[in-house]
Amino acid sequence: MKILIVLTSHDQLGDTGRKTGFWLEEFAAPYYTFVDAGAAVTVASPMGGQPPLDPQSDTTESATESTVRFKADWVAQAILAATVELVTVKAAGFDAVFYPGGHGPLWDLAESGSSISLIEAFIAAGKPVAAVCHAPAVLHRVLVDGHSVVSGKRVTGFSDTEEEAVHLTHVVPFLVEDELKRLGGIYEKGADWQSFVVVDGRLITGQNPASSRAAALELIKLIS
Repeated sequence: MKILIVLTSHDQLGDTGRKTGFWLEEFAAPYYTFVDAGAAVTVASPMGGQPPLDPQSDTTESATESTVRFKADWVAQAILAATVELVTVKAAGFDAVFYPGGHGPLWDLAESGSSISLIEAFIAAGKPVAAVCHAPAVLHRVLVDGHSVVSGKRVTGFSDTEEEAVHLTHVVPFLVEDELKRLGGIYEKGADWQSFVVVDGRLITGQNPASSRAAALELIKLIS
């Protein structure tokens, strides 16, 4: 199995002056789920190199088994520090793609032509596409036969109530839940901050950080 993980390169939380990026658990849990299953994992980002880590995801309060494992894993840290540039990546080289969240993707990956065309290539090839938390935002300009990829699809993503809870409703460029609905997606949600994953065909979406491992496990099922 060859799995691509795509991370954000964006580190500014709107005009708040605060830092953002990718959410550590949303990278670490899928990464180890894939590696432990024997997959070869490649990590990419729009700018390549070290992607920005959301500092809020690297606190004691946010620590999980996967993040603790990552902090002691110099091999994984080296892979993360040397992500390949997204523009150089082709869907043909992989069996599936996984997008971790954090708020960063709302600004760069959601609008990235490289990311949009990559996802469209994965879908055209019948290969699974997975995105968790804020990362379903990367789908908002992806088209299939001239229509949004989420139109008529069961999907989930970071909920409006979860965004309200972190007081960023008026900071983000758009709300993931609202955008998925606007695009014709059949939005579903579980309890806030609890694992909830939706699989519709080859599209896998997870609601929040707690959904990361479950979404990765569903992706493995589709390519095993």
